[in-house]
Amino acid sequence: MFPLKDKNPTESRPILTVGLIALNLGIFIYTYFSGSFHEIIATYGMRPAEIMAGERLFTLLTSMFLHGGWLHVIGNIWFLWIFGDNIEDYLGKLRFLFFYFGVGYIASMTHAYLNSFSNIPTIGASGAIAGVLGAYLVKYPRAKVYTLIFFFFFTIVEVPAFAFLGGWIGIQVLSGTLEMAAGVQGPTAYWAHIGGFVGGVLLIFLLGRKREKKH
Repeated sequence: MFPLKDKNPTESRPILTVGLIALNLGIFIYTYFSGSFHEIIATYGMRPAEIMAGERLFTLLTSMFLHGGWLHVIGNIWFLWIFGDNIEDYLGKLRFLFFYFGVGYIASMTHAYLNSFSNIPTIGASGAIAGVLGAYLVKYPRAKVYTLIFFFFFTIVEVPAFAFLGGWIGIQVLSGTLEMAAGVQGPTAYWAHIGGFVGGVLLIFLLGRKREKKH
């Protein structure tokens, strides 16, 4: 399943959402064409073992703006574009910014705690964006999401957000659990996604509300 757009209009312009998208894309393009791509990842990626030892804590922030390839960055900013504007609209600008970096921190710490001996750099905005998805599920469960699916052929269906996002987090939990049971660490930080998602569910309540919408 791949989301194309949601049917959930906002009352304010998503300035911060667009800004975060531009920043993520701009940093990726710079690193990709810099000639020092791997060195930048190695320097500014988040290594769980270092974080758990209290070292190079700045990478909790810098790693959120690094991506490993075009599909990685485009997938992340696409999800942020679809779901981020409503959470920004709901929380307001300042609280949305605090929310975004808060869930990103929770996601990174979840991954670091569960992979505390790993020195593999972890990068990407997906933990923070997973938090946005968790908040969206809580606040707009019945909003419609136009979704591209493949079942012998491609088709577009309109599904409620609780079905799309529930399926998404279900896949993360299943994949993360299987990976943990097998004792391997794959290229996708599933537990960062799960931690960010749960963090989003919690923080959307803690940060209060701006306005309520009905669906």
